[in-house]
Amino acid sequence: MKAILLAGGKGTRLRPLTIHTPKPIVPIFDRPFLHYQLDLLKRVPEIDEAILSLNYQPRRIEEIFGDGGDSGLAIRYVVEPAPLGTAGAVRYAGESLHESVVVFNGDVLTQIDLAAVIALHRERKAKATIVLTPVENPAAYGLVETDANSNVLRFLEKPKPHEITSNHINAGIYVLEPDTFDRIPKDTAWSIERSFFPSLIERGETFVAYVYDGYWIDIGTPEKYIQVHRDIMDGRYKTAPFANAESSSWVSPHARVEEGAVLDGPCFIDEGAVIKSAARVGPYSVIGKQCHVASSVTSRSRRSSSIRSSGRTAGSARTPSCATPFSAATATSAAMPSSTTVRSSATRAS
Repeated sequence: MKAILLAGGKGTRLRPLTIHTPKPIVPIFDRPFLHYQLDLLKRVPEIDEAILSLNYQPRRIEEIFGDGGDSGLAIRYVVEPAPLGTAGAVRYAGESLHESVVVFNGDVLTQIDLAAVIALHRERKAKATIVLTPVENPAAYGLVETDANSNVLRFLEKPKPHEITSNHINAGIYVLEPDTFDRIPKDTAWSIERSFFPSLIERGETFVAYVYDGYWIDIGTPEKYIQVHRDIMDGRYKTAPFANAESSSWVSPHARVEEGAVLDGPCFIDEGAVIKSAARVGPYSVIGKQCHVASSVTSRSRRSSSIRSSGRTAGSARTPSCATPFSAATATSAAMPSSTTVRSSATRAS
């Protein structure tokens, strides 16, 4: 079974983080975002290949992920000749497929059980299955209406208050049958939500919904990008390095935290970072690779050597440039209590 990851967008909503960096490789802590989506696919043994649908700076993405190597999930790259929209990209990437395919929007982070979604798709003999997730304000997204048997009835973009009959929105995860791709115009920009799915409803195809109420977030804005780091630190999304270290600070063994520096956790200090003795790193801060912090860092901020837009704001957090490399001189602990004053830069704290 194959999966198509729609990762070709320029990520304009996520600027300034994406001015120089394609959205799929914007870092979440110490890993490119796309790593998290690939890890989710690897949990389904029958998915043996991820097809990355790319358009913006494809070479940079391919240089990082290669062909999948020994990870157990092969990676293939398909580069759109021009932006084709979400549906057009699916057709272009999936023209040679002859079996059910999982499709993932490139800005979704979740812990959904994909095997359960695939099982529902097969049980209902569906042509398309869409994952829905509940939100507090569907008017900000557009809602999806279903009947009592989970059949999809319609999509409603920007509903007015009296039109809101459900709080379920499109989660950006689908299982599709390739024999429906001929509904999508070739080499034309077409939307899955606005064009392809409504065409399936009009034709009376079996189109069902899987409702998922677990962790889900669209990281496509600076505010959401900051939020996902906080969610991981707080344990709402379980993943390394905070999976077993709730409410603590994580410091790379290859970072240096000088004596007298204060870490108000949870926070994350990446390899090569130097935290000077006068510095106080606030809660929910992320200090990226090779960053040198001489004084206080406000909470909910991220310093990264990959961010070039010094002084820009991402939500309420400042994202300054930190491009000067510094060598790591001293190893510190991998995990620290929520508030730590470092007594000796050569001592590991527990």
